[in-house]
Amino acid sequence: MANSRFEYVKQFEQVDNLLPNTWIVVRIDGRGFTKLCAKYNFEKPNDRRALDLMNAAAKAVVTEIHDITIAYGVSDEFSFVFHKSCTLFERRASKIVSTIVSTFTAYYIHLWSTYFPDTPLSPPLPSFDGRAVCYPSVQNLRDYMSWRQVDCHINNLYNTTFWSLVQLPPGMDAKAAEQLLSGTLAADKHELLFSRFKINYNNEPEIFKKGSVIYRDYELVEPGNHDVAKTADELAEAVRQSKTQDDKDKKRRAKAKVLVDHVDIIKDDFWERRPWILSNKPGKIPKET
Repeated sequence: MANSRFEYVKQFEQVDNLLPNTWIVVRIDGRGFTKLCAKYNFEKPNDRRALDLMNAAAKAVVTEIHDITIAYGVSDEFSFVFHKSCTLFERRASKIVSTIVSTFTAYYIHLWSTYFPDTPLSPPLPSFDGRAVCYPSVQNLRDYMSWRQVDCHINNLYNTTFWSLVQLPPGMDAKAAEQLLSGTLAADKHELLFSRFKINYNNEPEIFKKGSVIYRDYELVEPGNHDVAKTADELAEAVRQSKTQDDKDKKRRAKAKVLVDHVDIIKDDFWERRPWILSNKPGKIPKET
């Protein structure tokens, strides 16, 4: 870039590098999605088409950006996790967040007609905002992911019960349904769903109860034969690997299939069987069956 007398304006740019040696979580949320849901008549309490669209857009983001180790989504939000050793964009928050938000939004709009073929988009178009948060330890990261999945369960149980009361015979006024559910515990909602509507909440689709987890697929390992948290920390503290090895890892990530799953990420089993998520070291590509 040629020098000029106007170049001094670069001095106004603010340094926004995220803390080194920390897990980066970029969480995006839909802007004005309550109005969007009403505009396009999304089904209540869950619209499978809308959830599949969110998952497809998030899967495209994970596929394109190899630095993402895992993503978790529910409703109109998605969290994308970068390993603590990540150096993408020199860890500049504005660059990382804007890349995730813009890529996700682009795919969401591009794929809309695939999931809503009879409902074309019109302005105002769907958009998302985002923020980046740093977590210093594996436990902090897992607690964050667990928080989002617990939130998914709590909200879905409430919404399933609420909309059953409103939509199913004999039908209730929304305000009356809110009053009836006020102060109820999870067990109360389970009982209400079954006694009034013969709905066993445990049989509801896993995508509604657990949300969606997106990660690269490698061969599962037997749990209990390694400490994934310790492995992740050791790798972060180790001398940075050679560029040749780094390039090899990137190629292996690029070849891996990206999965959309609906599983429990709170228990240890998920992480122990998929050590590559926390270690950031690609596993073995599963053999074709």
